[in-house]
Parts: sequence; structure tokens; C-alpha cells
Amino acid sequence: MLIRRENAADVQAIHDVTEAAFAARPGGEARLVGELRADPGWIPALSLVAELDGATVGHVVCTRGSVGDFPALGLGPLSVLPSHQRSGVGKALMHAVLGAADALDEPLVILLGDPAYYSRFGFVPASTYDITPPDPTWTPYFQARTLTTYTPALTGPFTYATPFTTL
Repeated sequence: MLIRRENAADVQAIHDVTEAAFAARPGGEARLVGELRADPGWIPALSLVAELDGATVGHVVCTRGSVGDFPALGLGPLSVLPSHQRSGVGKALMHAVLGAADALDEPLVILLGDPAYYSRFGFVPASTYDITPPDPTWTPYFQARTLTTYTPALTGPFTYATPFTTL
């Protein structure tokens, strides 16, 4: 498996992978990725694909968000073709995007997801760092992962890139 940056030729494959991964919510996450790609919060270096035998089997993206007045990252969606789930693709994408974010001197990654899954990557409840979600009902699933340049001043409300507000 190869993990690499997205390129222009990957757009349709990423859409298809995201649609398949979130088939229970057709249009939602795939539309979100497209809208994020057009948003000023898009960070090309943090849109990664997993390729296996020349086919795109997964994708992950981090976009610009903020904690109060400080820059931070919002992770998601993480998408893996159903036929390749539970085979290490998601794990490889997560390790790659967290490493890339750290190499870019990003301080913090935020996500909304299953704590049982994301805790294996060092995510903890965002409330641990006094970071609050846009919607208080998200609190049990709202998680943060600090990176090398994190400072304790990063507290307060988290704001995602604008397209997340229409999901």
C-alpha cells in the first residue's frame, strides 16, 4: 500500500471511495470533501490517499480550523472502501496524516468520531484541553490530539472550516 498526497487525477476516485464508505449517508461526506477542496481552509499537503495495486482504497483530509484565535486542524472525513476496511488502510492513513501535520508544525488535530477507534492514535476527549465543540451534544465524541508545537494556551471553542457547518 502506498500513502501519498492527493493530486488532481484523484478527485473522482476520492469521491467514489467516500460515497462507498459512507453509503448510509449518501452525498453527505462526499459532498463535504468537494466543498472543503474549494474552501480557503483546504491544505493540499494534508489530503492523503491510500493506493493499493494502483487503485484508490482510502482517503483522509485535515483542514484549517481554529481554537479561539489559534490555528488548529479539523480531521475528516476518513474514508476507506468497505472491501478494505479492517485491513490497516485507515490506520495507515491516520498515522500518515498525523505525521504530516506534525511535520508542518501544526499544534493540534480535532475530530468528531468514535473514541474506541481514535484513542489508538492518541486522541482524547477535547475537554481534557478545555476545547469545546461547536455543538455541545458532540462532547462525548469530540476529540483532540496534540502535536509537537501544541501549547496549553490553545483552549476555547473549536471552529471547523466553513463547509462543516452545512453537513
